[in-house]
Amino acid sequence: MTRVIPSIFGSTKKARTSDQSPATGLSLRANFSWTFIGNVINAGAWFLMTVVLAQLGSPEDVGQFALGLATTAPIFMFATLRLRDVQATDTRQEYLFGDYFGLRLITTALSLLVVAGIVAVGNFGQETALVILAHGLSKASEAVSDAFYGLFMQVERLDRIAKSMIIKAPLSLAGLAVGYYLTGSVFWGVMGLAAARIAVMLTYDLRNTSLSLDPSARPIAYFLPRKLPKPRWHVRTLGRLVWFTLPLGFVTMLISFNSNIPRYFIEGQLGAYQLGIFAAVASFQKAAPTVIQALGRSASPRLAKQYAGGNARAFRRLSLRLIMIGVALGGAGVLVALVAGRLILTLLYGPEYALPGLFALLMLGAGLDYVATMVLFVITSARYFRIQLPLQLLTTGAVALACYWLVPAAGLAGAAIALIAGNLIRTLGGLAAAWHAQRALVRQSALAKDAL
Repeated sequence: MTRVIPSIFGSTKKARTSDQSPATGLSLRANFSWTFIGNVINAGAWFLMTVVLAQLGSPEDVGQFALGLATTAPIFMFATLRLRDVQATDTRQEYLFGDYFGLRLITTALSLLVVAGIVAVGNFGQETALVILAHGLSKASEAVSDAFYGLFMQVERLDRIAKSMIIKAPLSLAGLAVGYYLTGSVFWGVMGLAAARIAVMLTYDLRNTSLSLDPSARPIAYFLPRKLPKPRWHVRTLGRLVWFTLPLGFVTMLISFNSNIPRYFIEGQLGAYQLGIFAAVASFQKAAPTVIQALGRSASPRLAKQYAGGNARAFRRLSLRLIMIGVALGGAGVLVALVAGRLILTLLYGPEYALPGLFALLMLGAGLDYVATMVLFVITSARYFRIQLPLQLLTTGAVALACYWLVPAAGLAGAAIALIAGNLIRTLGGLAAAWHAQRALVRQSALAKDAL
């Protein structure tokens, strides 16, 4: 049996689809298992980074680290243009990998320039400015890797993404810990993190991208590809792709702003110490998204095929399962915060971080975010792109307005309530869009049957 796979430049090659062939896609269960493991390890590493800084340093150090992330994350989230998800759901292969890769290189370079500009004109201290630049370097390497991950998703080889995370996560944690421990500087800690991520991107990620594009191209060594992936610089095609994905870029940036807007208000009105406290408690929000992202990323190609194939029943069933998992994980997070919040925060961070009420509020907001994220995977698989931008604009505006009123009045609790309000709007709007997509699919299926 043969399978046609696109090359970098648009030609096609035939590859055997045996279990050992790199071109063979994995089952949904296998993809989920691998993605779950990879995301668990990645989330655990990010969580431990906060613990390391809290244990070895001070809340101000945690706040400085968090501010660097909050400054760079929205910029690079926009730069992704959600190309990974667009590529994964590109069942008709409207664009080549080279198109996605070329656009990603352009947007990543522009993002680095924007970060440098913000540092140049911003009123940051020298150490904070260096931390922001180091985070920018780390994010740039992640953006390039993300282009490779989109290809892995498209061929349903999510094990390659997971293995990349499994290698990258402990090395990043070690780089941060060693850099900070030896120097006492958050900057050198983040530089250690960035170095680890760049090393994995240039070796493991590149090698597997080469094999995904051309399974016959054997690597020079385990971590070194023989043939490097190449961008395609077709101006008109890139222009169409930008126009198509630009709303998703704004959506992704706004989603990042949603979680970071409270941090801007806290840092500006309450100071770095309070930001460090908030960031440490909020780090628990990253626990459940390991399951959310694993399921969503694994199911997206399958959902896209179901929707494109007119299988309304299967699409509805899988969509509902994803959403209910989001509800269950959100409820579990709130319960843990209410029952054992003070104990957990004290043991991991110290008594100054033990704010169980804030913990519970943040987990409630996180629960709504889990549901909204699952819904986002559903409507993206249905190619409902345009509706996402106005919805996210409304959500971001609500969070910013709520922070403006509540942070000065209620402090950290006010910031958490603002997140709850914004995520509630995002969840309800996303559910409405998912319902519309399902109804459209049912009508389409009915018309197809009548035509027969």
